[in-house]
Amino acid sequence: MADTLPHLKHWTFSVDFEGLGWLTIDTPKSPVNTLSRESITELETIVTAIEGMIPGGALKGVILLSAKDSGFIAGADVTEFDDMADPGVLTGALNRTHQLFDRIEAMKVPVVAGIHGFCLGGGLELALACRYRIAVNDDATRIGFPEVNLGIFPGFGGSGRSIRQAGPVDAMQIMLTGKMLRAKQARGLGLVDKLVRHRDNLRWEARKAVFQSRSSDGAPFIKRAVAMVRPVRKYVADQMRTEARKKANPEHFPAPYALIDLFEEHGNDWRRMKQGEIARFVPLMASPTAANLRRVFFLSESLKKQGVRGAEKPVFRRVHVVGAGVMGGDIAAWCALRGMGVTLQDLDMDRIKPALDRARSLFKKRLRSKTEIDNAIARLEADVAGKGIARADVIIEAVVERLDIKQKVFADAEARARPGAILATNTSSIELERIAEGLKNPSRLIGLHFFNPVAQLPLVEVIRSKFNTDLDIAGGASFALAIGKSPVVVKSAPGFLVNRVLMPYMLAAVQRVEAGASKEQIDAAAVAFGMPMGPIELMDTVGLDVGKSVAEELGSPVPEGSQFARLIAEKKLGRKTGQGFYTWTDGKAVKGEVPPHPDLAALGRELIQPLVDTTEIVVGEGVVASADLADIGVIFGTGFAPFLGGPMKVRKDGRA
Repeated sequence: MADTLPHLKHWTFSVDFEGLGWLTIDTPKSPVNTLSRESITELETIVTAIEGMIPGGALKGVILLSAKDSGFIAGADVTEFDDMADPGVLTGALNRTHQLFDRIEAMKVPVVAGIHGFCLGGGLELALACRYRIAVNDDATRIGFPEVNLGIFPGFGGSGRSIRQAGPVDAMQIMLTGKMLRAKQARGLGLVDKLVRHRDNLRWEARKAVFQSRSSDGAPFIKRAVAMVRPVRKYVADQMRTEARKKANPEHFPAPYALIDLFEEHGNDWRRMKQGEIARFVPLMASPTAANLRRVFFLSESLKKQGVRGAEKPVFRRVHVVGAGVMGGDIAAWCALRGMGVTLQDLDMDRIKPALDRARSLFKKRLRSKTEIDNAIARLEADVAGKGIARADVIIEAVVERLDIKQKVFADAEARARPGAILATNTSSIELERIAEGLKNPSRLIGLHFFNPVAQLPLVEVIRSKFNTDLDIAGGASFALAIGKSPVVVKSAPGFLVNRVLMPYMLAAVQRVEAGASKEQIDAAAVAFGMPMGPIELMDTVGLDVGKSVAEELGSPVPEGSQFARLIAEKKLGRKTGQGFYTWTDGKAVKGEVPPHPDLAALGRELIQPLVDTTEIVVGEGVVASADLADIGVIFGTGFAPFLGGPMKVRKDGRA
């Protein structure tokens, strides 16, 4: 029967001498497998053929694998989502896919999924429709439902099937957070039934699973009991809504709340939960939030294509950071976390030790085992004498925003660095041409501008001076990608992109506070608009001294006699000193009550207007190559409301 199948682009299917059907996905011209309309149509054809083979006993079972090194299936094909947003088209497509997965689940022979690498979204939904799941227990395996990050939730039956396997509370947490699980975590939750050490073991273990007629047990009754009684389920749903509101405004991100509503209605019956998905999923896909989040996704993916490719692609093993303050120390810690050997230089050990302590805290938070933590600590070395410069592939300066000090650092680094090493400044505002004035070869200096907190914000501005070549900048982008950051190339100009657009926004908010406005109300209004934090809290987080320096570079000096100037004079610089506009305790701003306001969101739109206006100016000046890059840069660098698509998209839509 397999020989009679038409030509398949996405799948191969064959039956071996033992009667095992080997179904393998390999999406053409793509580094990852996805479920597109074409691949699902092909799978329907294969399933029909398999169903025809079962009654005669010619088929003992089916084993579903991936031919890609990257993993199993990364989800549905996001490039089709815009076309699928039409409710009529989408409803039919979802019903069709539900029916297909139900047929796979109902097969009279075992269907076993062998998982390695990424098994996400629709890929996990397909795996959950199989009778048994085996996963490779290594660091590359990631299992989860990231759909919430695109403004939707699982739509191929995954909501119901995940509740069946993991229980309602755990399954809802996975879907609501978009968290990607490691193989052992997925096994502990019941999403995976068996772990193997290597990808090579998948075929043999899957064969045994078929011949032993293994099947998944599903969540035990005690885990399912919480959803059985409607009043208890409503209480649990209300708790979920409370937690969701801490992270997402329902007006901005409706998907989590739609999923919670579905759970409250049908969470006691996984089949009804699965059937109820479509009616709630379809409006989400057509929403402006989902459309804007898809745009952000595509823009972020485009950043990964930057950098040097092919044989000339650089390899980065060692990094030297000059300056062990908050930014320099955290950049060094992040590079060590990402596997690089790092030397951290400052005037003495007293200045370096706090950075090493913060690094240990980061490693303990991000790494799983004591061995991994110890290895990361060992990769980060104090280096008062700067001996690491001679060995480094990348040398990053992160000292105070003073031109003379930066020039001195690079004069020393250029004399000691090996040929080909990248010289990079983390300046937040000073033009590179001025920093490079004393260098013998000014083209070696590029900008790599990180954002605080380094471990959370994904953006690195790769700054290009008039001296740099395309290859110089591509090398900087390659380094940013190598440490898991998203590079946006910007022209050397005061403030570059992010600080240039942030500063008018923050200074205008500070002026309101100076005039008597409530800082708590201003910050609450910005959050109501969709910002992750308000401009006053952000100024404290950036550091009032840094804000003053950038403001001066942009021609907006802090007025003498102002509260801002007084705080700086008193060394009350914000979060890093424990006092700024706010008092900071355990890393959090201590805030008073927010005075009432008739429309906080409208006030937020007023507050954000200087940022939107300045972004348009920056794009017009060519500081960044396009409006799209400006949008993704500002979103990644400031947390600007992603559900709105970025400041230039807001300008286009007339929403601010």
